[in-house]
Amino acid sequence: MPVQSKATIGFVPTMGALHQGHLSLIELSKKQTDITVCSIFVNPTQFNDPKDFDKYPVTIEKDVHLLELATCDILFLPSVNEMYPNGIVAKQHYELGYLENLLEGSFRPGHFQGVCQVVHRLLDIVQPSTLFLGQKDYQQCMVIRKLIELIGMDKTDLVIGKTLREASGLAMSSRNMRLNEEEKQKATVIYQTLTSIKQNIQTGSLLQLLTEANEKIKDAGFEKIDYISICNATTLQPVEAWDGHEKLVALVAAFINGVRLIDNAALN
Repeated sequence: MPVQSKATIGFVPTMGALHQGHLSLIELSKKQTDITVCSIFVNPTQFNDPKDFDKYPVTIEKDVHLLELATCDILFLPSVNEMYPNGIVAKQHYELGYLENLLEGSFRPGHFQGVCQVVHRLLDIVQPSTLFLGQKDYQQCMVIRKLIELIGMDKTDLVIGKTLREASGLAMSSRNMRLNEEEKQKATVIYQTLTSIKQNIQTGSLLQLLTEANEKIKDAGFEKIDYISICNATTLQPVEAWDGHEKLVALVAAFINGVRLIDNAALN
């Protein structure tokens, strides 16, 4: 279809292996903008573990079919050479401040530089009016908001869609494809733990609540927990004692059978 100069463009960047969470962002874009663009690109520069990159699920035929059913207007399916014509070595460092050094940034060094590298390139190509992201990647949403500010694309709005979940409570994720049914059932403990934190949070020290949350996830069979943290919902600075008013978010990253899952929940 011809693109009118005043048409608004909604953009949903993905790494493929699409699920209903992605499609909900497509739906949001179709409601709010004239033209919806979805990109599929498994970005090598944001994987600090090469094995994780190699194992990332690729389901392009299924993805294309889902986008057709969702009546997405444009699919952008670039190659690595198209995205990085001058090579994947970063030519620019993004000043993300403390966001780069806590939670995801702490456990995945270089990850957010890679995210910014690819999203900057995608935004330059697509030039969207509105960018649609999912809340499951809470910290990444904050990083990309900072990126938009850093590169001067202030006319691009950022809309964050809510996390979609399986009936069990497990957050929808492309990585879930790497879990068998028993592991998926065990993984529901993350949502149960977040819900428990939300139900039991009280003013004062939060350390006991976090200790119990760690034990709950370990007991479910997770072999490694990168973090369970309660943070200020705006700054992501960790909160050890709550005054009853500060807006909080709980965030989790943990491994089950080598698959790293993340999730989060607003607490108040």
